[in-house]
Amino acid sequence: MSNISLDAAEEIIAAAHQRALALGKAVSVAVVDAGGFVVAVRRPDGARPLTPDIARAKAYAAAVMQRPGKMLKKWQESQPVFFSQLSQLPGASMPILAADGSVTIKKDGEIIGGLGIAGGTADEDQAIADEVLAALGYELEFAAWGVTGTPAGKES
Repeated sequence: MSNISLDAAEEIIAAAHQRALALGKAVSVAVVDAGGFVVAVRRPDGARPLTPDIARAKAYAAAVMQRPGKMLKKWQESQPVFFSQLSQLPGASMPILAADGSVTIKKDGEIIGGLGIAGGTADEDQAIADEVLAALGYELEFAAWGVTGTPAGKES
């Protein structure tokens, strides 16, 4: 299993802060490796105090669950009891946070980490994450659980 490098994490963070600044937002950005371990977290001037922890939890969930928060939200809605217990597992070092602004980092078909953005609205956090990862050449499509082949949302 490959993991995202510190240089790549810092590139993502810099691009996310630049995009957020264009929106007039101060957001915290966290990047974790494929196992959910922190590679880098940045909270710029003006970002609310709790946003680094929220960004880290979003990044962690996207990495260890191997799906972005948008997909996790659908799972949480369909199985709330099961999903609420995930954070209680002995191996879970952080809460499993199903939220917008939580995106799995995938390159060349391999999951290498997770990205969490916190500080804007849910839509802003998600847009920043998606736009930055797409601009840097990361993949944003994931197959639905238990399904091989065509990624979710794609027509055959």
